[in-house]
Amino acid sequence: MKISIVGCGNMGLAYARSFLKYNLVSREDLLLVEKNELRKEALEKLVIGKVVPQVNNTISGYDIIILAVKPQDFVAICEDLKNSLGPKNIILSIMAGISIKQLEERLDHKVIVRAMPNSPAQLGMGMTAFTSAKEMTIEQLKKAENLLGSTGRTVFFEDENLLDAVTALSGSGPAYFFYIVKYMIEAGIKMGIEPSVASLLVKQTMIGSFELVNNATQNLDELIAAVKSKGGTTEAALKEFQEGELGETLMRGILAAEKRAKELSKS
Repeated sequence: MKISIVGCGNMGLAYARSFLKYNLVSREDLLLVEKNELRKEALEKLVIGKVVPQVNNTISGYDIIILAVKPQDFVAICEDLKNSLGPKNIILSIMAGISIKQLEERLDHKVIVRAMPNSPAQLGMGMTAFTSAKEMTIEQLKKAENLLGSTGRTVFFEDENLLDAVTALSGSGPAYFFYIVKYMIEAGIKMGIEPSVASLLVKQTMIGSFELVNNATQNLDELIAAVKSKGGTTEAALKEFQEGELGETLMRGILAAEKRAKELSKS
């Protein structure tokens, strides 16, 4: 298989490294397209594939072309990409907010997969939801799924509209956890704990809590009840969260993210 990655920021580079790690492509068959000169030079030093500054006709010789540029930069590459594509090229887009319909119209191409990964994909711990154009064959879809699966877990959606919800939930989700961790650490510091120790306490607590959630037979309410005792410290904290409508605020934030994703997909 020959793969081209257009746009090699953090996510594009994560894909390149993952594909090589699992022998899904050889360095000789990996083409990286990066317009930023400094980034291009850094990629060349890594020696993970051939690096070029822009899309050209050679890209038609690659089985899968991954679009990992920022959505606002997509227009700039459309014409060159459209003129270079062949009918058998599989386009795999990880650009947020750009629908399959928009890709089909701008590229005059029908073999398209649209995916929404998240940042833990950089560690092979990602969650990626994906969907595809109706013209995709099972064989083509499996090729794309194998690549996406190399960076973590995947789930397929027949309804593309749900990718806006995925963007709000798992795509943006890591930032929500980072936000909570940040304020838990700050609370520890405010109570007199050294910053490094507060950071250790919170991070290890989050890792352990994840393992409990992932392996427990109890539901989330039962897990909460197991930590909380009547009149105790956990109950005091949870009461404050409830009075401040922390849960409702979190849900409103996620729904606001979904609304914004829908707005971007229509622009």
